[in-house]
Amino acid sequence: MNDATASLKESVGRYGVWSVQLRSGEDPSGDAERAQAAAELEQLGYGALWLGGNTAARDAAPLIEATSRIVVGTSIQSIWEHEASSAAAGFAELEVSHPGRFVLGLGVSHGPRVEGYSRPYSTMVGYLDDLDKAGMRAGHRLLAALGPRMLELSRDRAAGAIPYLVTPEHTAQARERLGEGPLLAPEFKVVLDSDPARARATARAYLAMYLQLPNYTKNFLNLGFTEADVTGGGSDRLIDAVFAWGDESTIRARVDAFHAAGADHVALQLVEDDMTRLPREGWRRLASLLT
Repeated sequence: MNDATASLKESVGRYGVWSVQLRSGEDPSGDAERAQAAAELEQLGYGALWLGGNTAARDAAPLIEATSRIVVGTSIQSIWEHEASSAAAGFAELEVSHPGRFVLGLGVSHGPRVEGYSRPYSTMVGYLDDLDKAGMRAGHRLLAALGPRMLELSRDRAAGAIPYLVTPEHTAQARERLGEGPLLAPEFKVVLDSDPARARATARAYLAMYLQLPNYTKNFLNLGFTEADVTGGGSDRLIDAVFAWGDESTIRARVDAFHAAGADHVALQLVEDDMTRLPREGWRRLASLLT
């Protein structure tokens, strides 16, 4: 493990928050509240903020400026929509002003979302080559890897992996593929509800969009789920595997399972019926059950 990766592991700690709502996007009206929320998340003890969606350094900058130590990462920046040179420049600018506070999470996105999608692995290799040429070191980038080849690329050409929508079983396989050195920081979804029908309904409504993306459904099938599990909004078996719900001890045990499987850090995404608002009370509850 090189010094940059070791420093990143220490900085992000065991838990972080994954959120689409924390990015400003095209609506700056909520920037003040997002900055306040980021500062509170830092005070609550989270080690990293992972900005969901196709985000870039410019989305991370306001949150970094509003905080003092928390790491902010993209999860993920699409290699199809951002030139490597601009990604490297965005990282360099933040690294100068706030050293060690920004990490570039990269991914190949999904065929249904990218016109001309082809050869994702080879395209990622070329993108990393371009980042190297632009002077961006491997220790400051992570890959949204699911399959074996992309995990190996995360090990060899990045600081580690940030798999999305996975299970502890996938985490165990990923750790074996990565070895002990690289950072492994899977995302995991949490519904703070102990009512089975209601919690699963909230989860199923959110999962539906992901079940239209073959990278995820293929990964589920590789993990032993069936076609019946990934159709009709997802079976209860699938819902219960990729979401934590229940009482506090149950949720804590589900998060702990990722660490037991080899995760260094778990990026926790709170899922609610209304995903447009900042779930600040939920983040507080989640922080309290992780202590």
